[in-house]
Amino acid sequence: MFCYQCEQTAKGTGCDRFGVCGKDPRTAVMQDLLIYVAKGVSMWANRARKFGIVNRKADVFVIEALFTTVTNVNFDSDTLNKLIRTGVEIREKIWNQYLTASNERGLQPEELTGPAVWQLPVDEEDIENEAALLSIADRLEDPGKDITGLEELITYGLKGSASYADHAHILGFDNEDVFAFFHECLDFLTRKNTAEDLFAMALKVGEKNLAVMELLDSANTGTYGHPEPTEVRVTPVKGKAIVVSGHDLKDLDELLKQTEGKGINVYTHGEMLPTLAYPGLKKYSHLAGNYGGAWQDQQREFDEFPGAILMTTNCIQKPKDSYKDRIFTTGLVQWPGVMHIENHDYSPVIEAALAADGFSEDAPEKKIIVGFGHNAVLSVADKVIQAVKDGDIRHFFLVGGCDGAKSGRNYYTEIAQQIPDDCIILTLACGKYRFNKLEFGDIGGIPRLLDIGQCNDAHSAIQIAVALAEAFDCGVNDLPLSMILSWYEQKAVTILLSLLHLGIKSIRLGPTLPAFLTPAALEVLVDKFDIMPTTTPEDDLKAILGCLLLYQWILHAFHHPLQQSLSLQAHRRTHQQALCV
Repeated sequence: MFCYQCEQTAKGTGCDRFGVCGKDPRTAVMQDLLIYVAKGVSMWANRARKFGIVNRKADVFVIEALFTTVTNVNFDSDTLNKLIRTGVEIREKIWNQYLTASNERGLQPEELTGPAVWQLPVDEEDIENEAALLSIADRLEDPGKDITGLEELITYGLKGSASYADHAHILGFDNEDVFAFFHECLDFLTRKNTAEDLFAMALKVGEKNLAVMELLDSANTGTYGHPEPTEVRVTPVKGKAIVVSGHDLKDLDELLKQTEGKGINVYTHGEMLPTLAYPGLKKYSHLAGNYGGAWQDQQREFDEFPGAILMTTNCIQKPKDSYKDRIFTTGLVQWPGVMHIENHDYSPVIEAALAADGFSEDAPEKKIIVGFGHNAVLSVADKVIQAVKDGDIRHFFLVGGCDGAKSGRNYYTEIAQQIPDDCIILTLACGKYRFNKLEFGDIGGIPRLLDIGQCNDAHSAIQIAVALAEAFDCGVNDLPLSMILSWYEQKAVTILLSLLHLGIKSIRLGPTLPAFLTPAALEVLVDKFDIMPTTTPEDDLKAILGCLLLYQWILHAFHHPLQQSLSLQAHRRTHQQALCV
């Protein structure tokens, strides 16, 4: 096996014996094969689409195959084997559709070259042997680390985007252009491409992911209403309990319907926290609040939780024996030996919750506020804009992204604490758990900490930034806004590509840079986008706010009309110390 798709990859270079995430070698190579089969499906689906042939099974399979291989989703190699075989059947079907369409038009079918994996053997052992030949490690030798790293950058971006597309699909929201692009991009990855072509495609992934995030936003808000600023209890109450972790809103909704009137309190965990702000979900009186923090603390938190646990989508870790009989999976997420729920029938989860002890008493009440999506923030945009013009708000910081267990993430807690009181902190995804229960106060009634939502709600952050830029008649890069992001897995990768597509510069990324990006690739990102690693909270704040203060002084000295609204090109490249002199 070889895998370096997540931030915690072994030694910062790649897992080659056993995954840090808990993925065993067999599962790893089967995931490699599943992605390869998805490419085979897309090769023909992309060509067939040019003849007007749309195969919905091929569309959905590719989205689900990509999402299945995201970090901390599916650890069950037997399930992966079944998915591979399903993919082969779909590939044969779409291939035959393409052949028929070519013949009907008197055209010669396009000849393709590549490994014999397009004709997978039926024998179980042969499939595993075939899968073992597809390791990334072999590609690091030929075509080399630079090209392979860029190919994987695109693949990981597609994986993250596929997760959002799948959530939207579950709610009945699809986009034909999105399906078509996934096929186009995977087909592109079956060919030999230059580094320049690969960079261009990576940015195109970012561009298309904007459409995917907008689709998911429409799906979530169209189904459950726009998130509203909402006080959420983060301490448990007495009674039987179920905790739901992951990302999928429909899974939570269906569970809430089935637990109504049964004397069971339902809690969110991890990235499910933002769901408590949706009108269509918070209407349930037994949605009691949020329990625990980010995904990496689940083994301790679930061990202490006196109820049933439901894992939706990604974020699962190896369950401890102490709670393995009361944890359940649903959707694409699976773990060997853990009961998997099909068709939203949560009867086993409910039975496990009723059999468990539940919380014996109320814990001291503590609440936080969530629900500052784009609709909520833009409804008071005039107040925010005036606060900036009056000098009450000096700067905006977007501090968020994935959380993780690797050392160095205390940086995000410390920088949030050190951000001056006249600055607003926007946050999203599970990275917010590093500081979202701290007290930050407000600026003229505007909370200093605005929780925008899940990782896919980067769409909201972008809309807020664009609206502010329009209000101040400037570009997003000219706003008094700095992005300090943490990454762990592939959804963070696709969001980063979206930001780069938009031309947003001077993003600080940590706690470490991706292993799949070679020095040559990083050099391009630095040259084109001024992307930089996080350093220390003190140095990063000094660089960001030091340059800003210098610029504001210059504008004031010359009575420049942009004094109240812009922040200068130098602010975007604060890592270059010469600009601060």
